[in-house]
This record gives sequence, structure tokens and C-alpha cells, in this order.
Amino acid sequence: MKFLLTILTILATTVYGFAAQGTLKGKVTDKQSGEGIIGAVVFIKGTGKGTTTDYEGNFTLPLEAGTYNVSVTFLAYKPFESAGVKINGGQPTTLNIQLEENTTQIQTVEIVGTRQTNTEMAVLQTMRRSEVVVSAVGGEQIAKSLDRDAAAVVRRIPGVTVMNDRYIMIRGLSERYNTVMLNDALTPSTEPDSRAFSFDILPTSVLDRILVFKSGAPELPGEFGGGVIKVYTKNFATENTTSFGISTGYRGGTTFNTISTQKGSSTDFLGFDNGRRALPGSFPSHLNKVSGDHLVDAARQLNGDWSFTRKMAMPDQRLSLGLTRRFFIGNTEASNLTALSYSNTSQLLDVERYRYMFNTEEQITNIVEYKYHDAESSQNARVGLISNWAFRLNNNNKLEFRNLFNQIGQSQVIVRSGQEQGKDVDVRNYAQRYESRTIYSGQLQGTHDAADAPTTYTWTAGYNYTNRNEPGFKRIRSQRNIGSNEPFRWVIPQNSATTFDAGRFDSEMNENTFLAGGQVERRFTGKDTLAESQPKLRAGFYAENKSRAFDARWMSYIVSNSAQFNDELLTLPLDKVFRPENINGSGFSMAEGTNPTDRYDASSMLVAGYVGGNLPVNNKINLSGGVRVEYNKQALSTAQYGGGKLEVSNPVTNVLPSLNTTYNFSERSLLRGGYSVSVNRPEFRELAPFTYYDFQLNAEIKGNEALTTATIQNADLRYEFYPNPTELLSVGVFYKHFKNPIEIYSLATSGNPIYKPQNASSAQSYGIETEIRKSFLDLSNSSLIQNMSLVLNASLINSKVDLGDKAEGQERNRAMYGQSPYIVNAGLYYQDEARDLQVNLLYNVIGKRIFTVGDDMAPTVYEMPRHVLDLTLTKGIGKHLEVKAGIQDVLNQKVRMMQDSNRDAKISGADDAFTSFKRGSYTTLGVNYKF
Repeated sequence: MKFLLTILTILATTVYGFAAQGTLKGKVTDKQSGEGIIGAVVFIKGTGKGTTTDYEGNFTLPLEAGTYNVSVTFLAYKPFESAGVKINGGQPTTLNIQLEENTTQIQTVEIVGTRQTNTEMAVLQTMRRSEVVVSAVGGEQIAKSLDRDAAAVVRRIPGVTVMNDRYIMIRGLSERYNTVMLNDALTPSTEPDSRAFSFDILPTSVLDRILVFKSGAPELPGEFGGGVIKVYTKNFATENTTSFGISTGYRGGTTFNTISTQKGSSTDFLGFDNGRRALPGSFPSHLNKVSGDHLVDAARQLNGDWSFTRKMAMPDQRLSLGLTRRFFIGNTEASNLTALSYSNTSQLLDVERYRYMFNTEEQITNIVEYKYHDAESSQNARVGLISNWAFRLNNNNKLEFRNLFNQIGQSQVIVRSGQEQGKDVDVRNYAQRYESRTIYSGQLQGTHDAADAPTTYTWTAGYNYTNRNEPGFKRIRSQRNIGSNEPFRWVIPQNSATTFDAGRFDSEMNENTFLAGGQVERRFTGKDTLAESQPKLRAGFYAENKSRAFDARWMSYIVSNSAQFNDELLTLPLDKVFRPENINGSGFSMAEGTNPTDRYDASSMLVAGYVGGNLPVNNKINLSGGVRVEYNKQALSTAQYGGGKLEVSNPVTNVLPSLNTTYNFSERSLLRGGYSVSVNRPEFRELAPFTYYDFQLNAEIKGNEALTTATIQNADLRYEFYPNPTELLSVGVFYKHFKNPIEIYSLATSGNPIYKPQNASSAQSYGIETEIRKSFLDLSNSSLIQNMSLVLNASLINSKVDLGDKAEGQERNRAMYGQSPYIVNAGLYYQDEARDLQVNLLYNVIGKRIFTVGDDMAPTVYEMPRHVLDLTLTKGIGKHLEVKAGIQDVLNQKVRMMQDSNRDAKISGADDAFTSFKRGSYTTLGVNYKF
């Protein structure tokens, strides 16, 4: 309630501030042609107040009541001045201006420009003119933060949260309900276990704007629940530039502390393993196919040194090189934007983990089953390259060729210590994991305007490639009697392999996607020639063929012969225990644990066609919508236990209508509504009956070949008020109804938790969102205040899922998995252009959300709210040098997972800690030099 009252107070104050002032508005046109002039400067003489005209020549400028002298200027036109313009409080004053061409010029200059899409004004104009409910952030606002990648940027958009610093959730719905497009083409999934695009692969230096569409339209993909995210990278170069940037970072609790590092390969610093961790080429395809001396020889081929090193974590390093070039090939204007980035970072987390025994009504407190302390050391290397080419063949034809490449590697060592009270042992466990990801996305796009009709043709062809390699994931446990001084003894399986005792896991995923799409849009001109007032008819198609090959393998060292085993081997250090000389009849052997379900081949064919359009009913009402038809066939092939094949084939045709309407109260305010039907399909990993052991969660994740496609009914209503081209106030509500939603279930077990996706019966999600972008220009005569602006957005969300008859041993009704009940983002920006200085204070918090689902044996675990505060400073020095500094996560509050022990869906003193750690405040300092 306190949160809601705070938001309502802010809204009321802002609305009053907007209403108490007057407004000067109008249109600047060419006197001879009558066409609107884009970018004309409207300035109030004797003050620092002014604005520029938008794409149609319109302008809006809030002013206090009074009389002003107005000046209007634009290149190649005579200046215009109007004295004694009276502004009345609470109402608009209209001033339409005609500029006369400066006839004293004797040369004709043709100016061919590219529309700016990344400024705050351009982003707000995009939102205002959109036919659907959309939220956005532009490159200009991105540059004001210390955000290093797209994942950090999008969390500042209303209704958006980020999971694990990578994955996007919209309106509290998990990442599976979002569709991500990169420059109008669907992105590849970067994870084998979930439907997710890892936003951390996109550095902010290449971002032009990010749009989040929250209601459906025929031209948008039909698979979404939270929204469709369109990420646009920079394409056109307006000038020749070369820039170089270098920065360093200090993370509290990590930098200059001792961390654990793997004995990795010589190419780890480039984000990939050179083969050192991989299984040898001559290693048997399956250990069950060999025995005796051949098995011993195979086991001795492996690197038996399981130890790791300890070293001091040095400050993080980040480098960037940017090139923009604009040139001509004959009569064709061409431009190239290339950005190369590199980062090498470290992080040390001290994590407390708990698990509790099943509690009964007679127990006052939960009995601790185990308490672990994990020292998680991670080192991350990333090489990123973006190279975008644009060719303007003439004023009617344009080609763009975009390329994105990322190579990312993460090396992680976990040293786990603690106690398992249920077994009365102290433990010391180790895990060494390395993961590399290779991602390439290439697109060729053409835009063609018909010379004899107001018709635009666009087409796209593309290819995506993803590789995820996880070689040599090593896990081993050791223990001793609780409280004793005995040496720790390794836990070695006796007869068969396990996933966590002296175990090794290898996996690789390769995914290839070919795509093509096209659209034709015909505009019907009438008396009003403004583009936003023209009826439009669109038709298009999209086709995509995706294939994936996944292969996992796991095995363990086991006791070769229990009767002859040399017990002293169990106390050897990690670098000696699995040496080749210990692989023998009195030492260790190896056993394969790989199941037939641990590898699969999958494919998906998607073909979509749509017809839609936009119809302005009058100057107040605008309708848009249409219908989209999608045919999707998912296929998966894997083996079954005991032999035989498991074949999954899911051909589904969906008819997806949508309707959006806009009612314009005035040029500055409108009411927007939308309805659409969308779907949510299972992912390959979810369909594959493959089980994966998560060392950190100490849980198993399974697939489910019986999953079916979910359908979603979406409804939106939003009021938007634009006081001027750089300010916004919006309030909206939404409702979603899900049929057969895919949810995470907890399976009944007496051992480690097992989680599995299944179709629930139904679900619903609804909420309210608000966004404010307010300049302080008109609030004070002080330049300090006038240079400030506020961006605030907040969401209140409620959801409920009915798990149906499959909810065995768990609550049938609960909140949807991963859903946040509230989200707040705020930013206070100070920009002094005269001093080339920016100072920004940014804030973010989300409400508690389900981290792991519960059952009768283990209650639900929630991720708790955490207040994040960032401070950034940017200072330009001269024309070429820029210095950027800041502190992220100033408050450094704990990341906390709490177990709902009393099962009341609330967290209070009666509940127990599950996991907690601090990320550490992060201080950065960097310079960028533009040649």
C-alpha cells in the first residue's frame, strides 16, 4: 500500500505540474511548398528555453504564463521573429510559422539526411505514433548510464526485469514469454536449457534503440506473452570517425582478493577453449564398449590433475574500438559502422546456501539438513564485433548488411565447505566449469519505395548460428566426521557413475537458422498528407528453418575393486588423486553414465503470413490490426531407455487476430487500446527427456516430450500525455489469460529436487504501469535545476496459475513462475551542455518472485527485493576526449533467496534463509578518445 500511495502521489504531482503551465505550440512550414520543416529551432529569446520541430514540423514548448519573444531559425531559411506572444496558464497558445527561403544564396545545395532514431525526442515520437502499445529507450538515454550491455539497459523500461544479468522478463512473465528481434529478424536462442536470448552479448556502444511492443500486431511475431523486444543496432554513419576507449573496474569483495582459477587453455582470454578440456580424439565413444586394459588405457588418457590455482584478482579491463566511414561507390552512397569490443572481468561471490528437512506441524523451527558456504570464482572473457553496412542506391532504394559476432567464455570454480547435519559430516566439495558461446547473426535487408506510388517494399534474408560448448565440467565431493580433525576423504562411487561424485560432464550444442521475410505497405493519400494520418494496407510473410544438434556425455571415476582398493588414495590432494598411476586394479576405474536421452536432434519450421493495416476514422480515432496465420512444426528425435527411438512431431496452425485503436484527445494526449491472440511454444530442451544436474541448486532439471503449445489472450489500455517532444506521462492497464501455459513443476522425490516443465490448466496476469519523463527546465530559474530531468516508471502486477490435476504434492494455485509483483525504475539526470558534463543517479527494485517452486517436501523459494542504486559521471575534455566514471550498486544489498517455510506465500520471521550473497559495489573509470 505504501508503494501504491507513493506512485499515486508522484503521478498527481506531475499531472499538476504539467497542468499549471501554459504551452506554445504550432507548426513550422516552408512558405512556398507548405511542407513541414524538420529540425527547425524554436527559441525563446532572453531565456535558455527552446525546442526543435519534429518530423512533420510540429513543435510544443511548455512555458509559464507571460509574454515572450519567439525566434525560429533553420539552415537556408530567413530567421523569423515574433514579439509579444502571450502565454496563458493552463491552456495552449498556437503559433504557426512560415519560413521563407533565403534567396541570397546563389548555389543549390541538396541535403540528403538520415533520420535520427536514437534521441529522446525521436524515441518519444516513435512511441506516440505507434499503432500498438510500446515502450522504448534510445541511444541518447543509454549513453547517460554506465550500462555496459543491453541487459542492463532494458531493465529501465517500464515492466521489464532482468534475470541472472542476462534474460529479460516483461510484465513479470518469465523469459520464455518474450520474443527478441535483432534489426527486425528473430534472434537465436543462446541457451540449451531455456528459450532465452542473452542480452549481455550486446554492448551499449552499438545500440541505437530498444523497443518493447506489449500488444500484438499482424506484422509482429505471433509468439509472445510479455512482449516483443526489438533491438536496433547503429547502421548509418554520418561522418568519418575513429574512437578508442579503455576502462577499468574495481569490484568490492573481488578485486585484489584471492580467487580460484582453472588450469585452463591458452585461449581462455579470447573466450574459448583450445581443446585442453575436451575429451581426447581417441577416447572411446562409450565406455561400456570397452573393458579391461582398454578401459584403463582410456581412463589414463584424461588429464588427471583436478587441481586449480589461486591468484589475486586484478581490476577488470574493457577495450573498445569504433570506426564509422561514409563514402561513395559511383553514385551510390555507402557507410560502414564497425565496433570491436573486448572485456576480461572477474567476480568472487561468497554464497551461503541452506536446505531444511521436512517439517511437521509439531516442529517449531525447521531442522537444517545442510549449510554450505560457496566461494564462487568466475572469470569472463568476451570478444564482440559488429559490422554494419548501408548502401543508398538512390532516394528510393536502400540496402543494409548487418553482422554481429560474439565469443564469450566463462571459467568458474566453486569451493564448497560446510556441514550436512543429516549425515553428521563436514563437507568440502569442488566444481570446475567452463562454458563458451559463439554467436553470429547476419542479415541482408532491402527497402524500396515505388517511384510512381506511395508503396514501400521491404525484405530480409538472414542466417543465425549458435554454439555452446561445455567441456570437462568436473565435480567432486569430500567429507569427514562433523567437528573432527580427520583428513577429508573423497567420495568415490563404487559401481556406477553419478553426476556429482568424481564426475565429469561434457556437452555441446550447435544451432543453425535460416530466415527470410518480406512486406509491402501501400499508403493511400487523401486531403491530409501527413504520414500518420494516411490509411495503410500491409501484407507480408516470414519463414524460418531452425535445426539443433545437442550432445551430452557424463562419466565418473569409480572404485575399481572394493576388495583390493588402496584406501590411502582417498586422502590424496586433487592434483594427484586421479593420476594415471592410480588407474589400476587397486585404485580407480571409470564408468559411463551417459543415457540414451542425453543427446537429441531437433528442428523447427515456421511459416507465417499476415494482412493488416491502419485506418484513420477521423482526426480523433485511428484503427489498426489484421490477422496473422502461423504454421509451425517442431520435431525432435532422441533415443529411449532400453532401446528404441523417441520421435516428437508437433505441427500446429494458429490464426492470430489483433486489433488496436487510438483515440486522440488532442495533439498531446491520447488513449490507446489493444487486443490480440498469441501463442507460446515449447522449446527443444523442454521437449527432450534429458536430465541435467545443477551443482549450484543441487537439483535436477528434466524435459517433457508431452508439452503442447499455449495460447494467450492479451488486452491493453493506456493513456499517454506528451507535454512536449521530450516529456511523457503514461498510465496503462493490461490483462492476459493463458490456456495450457507451460509452468515449472516440482516432482515428488526423497532426494535432490527435480524440476520439470508441464502444461498447467490456465493462468491469468494483470497489472498497471506508469511512466514519467519530465524535464525540470520550467521549474526554476536556476541553471542547476533547469539542467535536470527525471525518468520514472513503475508496474504493479498480479498473476495466478492453476496447475490442474498434475499438481501432485504441491499447491494447485500460486503466482506464475518468476513473476514480480512490482517493478520500479527511476533516473535523475543532470546535463550541462556548456560544460560538457553529465551526472546521473539511477535506481531499480523488483518485488519478490518465485525462484524455485515448492512441494510437500520442500517449500517454495522466493528471490527477495533488492534496491540497486547507480551513480555515473561523464565529462568531456576538449573536442576529442571523454572521461566516464561511476559506481554501480552503491548500496550493495544482499541477493537473498528465502524459503516460505510456513507456506503462506509471504516472507516473514517464520521463514528461513535459502541463499544469500553480495555482488559487490562496482567502481569504473574509463576514457574514450574520438579522433
